[in-house]
Amino acid sequence: MGLSWQQGPLSTGSIGHFLTPAPLPERLLFAERLRRRMRVNFNDTWIADSENVTLLHEPGRYPVAYFPREDVDAHALISRDKVTHHKDLGDTVWYAVRAGDRTTERAAWEFTALPGYAADLQGRIAFAWRAMDAFYEEDDRILGHAADPYHRIDIRNTSRTLAVRLSDTVIARSEHPFVLFESGFAPRWYVPRADIDESRLRPVEGQTFCPYKGLCDYYDISEATRAAWSYHNAYREVDKINEMVSFEADKVEVYLDGRRLHPEPGQNVISHGIDRDLDVGEVNAH
Repeated sequence: MGLSWQQGPLSTGSIGHFLTPAPLPERLLFAERLRRRMRVNFNDTWIADSENVTLLHEPGRYPVAYFPREDVDAHALISRDKVTHHKDLGDTVWYAVRAGDRTTERAAWEFTALPGYAADLQGRIAFAWRAMDAFYEEDDRILGHAADPYHRIDIRNTSRTLAVRLSDTVIARSEHPFVLFESGFAPRWYVPRADIDESRLRPVEGQTFCPYKGLCDYYDISEATRAAWSYHNAYREVDKINEMVSFEADKVEVYLDGRRLHPEPGQNVISHGIDRDLDVGEVNAH
């Protein structure tokens, strides 16, 4: 996540730049050995198990794990006639995946006409995240998408004053908010509920999932839809923000020490190919 998407160094919306005498290519792809054992489960069958996974980072996309063909169950891949073209990596051959009595179409792919500079991906198979039942690093299940080793979250206490308003109404005011720094994102400010007029927050249906923080719930504030969010059961690594509330600076007025904050561009991500949906039960069981 942190390296090639949002505002990371290899993303198209990077907030920094490389100090080089000549311009770099508009798109930079980065491949590296993951150095973690990774496994793929489909229909209660381990169809891939490798300590030699290559992780591919593409601008604006989640990282994707590529398994050596020898570490993939040869009986699991069913050849099909479907071929697409990747703008940087050439022809892409798609496979159905089969285990037991279950077959899923277009569930894995392989680059078959790689340019010389991309030889690291030769003979490697990637699996569509949504099409598989589970991905693991060692014995821990990985949710959402492949983990990015460059992704980091830091949460800091601050004595700065954060105020939230909607027109003439004060929604929140805190002299001890938390600021969450996450790779590729602008800083996010979280406010203790004691410093919020919670009568202004109206819970709404629909949650999102962050592989690093957990399930996120949203609130409308008057006519401002999904203008605030909170993690009710934040993961242990980020439990400082558990039950705290953050506010969307493009939907309500957020002031830090009297200076109004404005949203930064480039904060959305495009998933790579098919991205797996998760239900609440799967996340809570993690």
